[in-house]
Amino acid sequence: MIKSVIFDMDGVLIDARQWHFEAFNRALALFGRNITVADHLARFDGLPTKRKLEILAEAGNSSIPVSLHPFISEMKQKYTMEIVSVRCKPVFAQEYLLARLEHQGYRLAVASNSIGNTVQTMMRLARLDVYLVDQFCNEDVAEPKPSPEIYLLAMKKLGVMPEETLIVEDNANGIAAARASGAHVLAVRGTEDVTLQNVKEAISKIDARQDACSPFFHKVS
Repeated sequence: MIKSVIFDMDGVLIDARQWHFEAFNRALALFGRNITVADHLARFDGLPTKRKLEILAEAGNSSIPVSLHPFISEMKQKYTMEIVSVRCKPVFAQEYLLARLEHQGYRLAVASNSIGNTVQTMMRLARLDVYLVDQFCNEDVAEPKPSPEIYLLAMKKLGVMPEETLIVEDNANGIAAARASGAHVLAVRGTEDVTLQNVKEAISKIDARQDACSPFFHKVS
């Protein structure tokens, strides 16, 4: 039975895709570079800034020296936090979702490719941190999503098995990480799909399948 729900942050609990796009382009613009919205959604959505810069360099689409990548990452973080401080506010649907799930006994966490300060600040400003058992960021792992490392770590810390866990993700890198972890996955298009009804329906279907299988497993054990 499902005991834990782990959420990605950007595009799942917080509608922040545009914020990261704007902040990254502001940092790139310092060196006369930019990426398009199409590129952001197709290639970079959900990835850490470090990896985004590596992809640009590997594709030969960047004239920015690798030695400047740390500075760009620092500026991107600065611009992100400026945007977050103004735009990140509580949203009733997400507060209600987490409050109800916590009340029903599910162990809740967020696992994001963002750095820790961003995760903690967004969760606090959105007033979601009070419902979470833990928060995980790209600084907690050696390999960011699409590696499953962050989800494996989260499940270990929460004390649950993959078959007891539902992960809610919205982009290709995150979905790949969630599936590779062995957990159940609810893929959503954006924050508008992350509702109590949708999450509970997903949990009910998983629990029903596991109930249907349990007599078989008892018989052969």
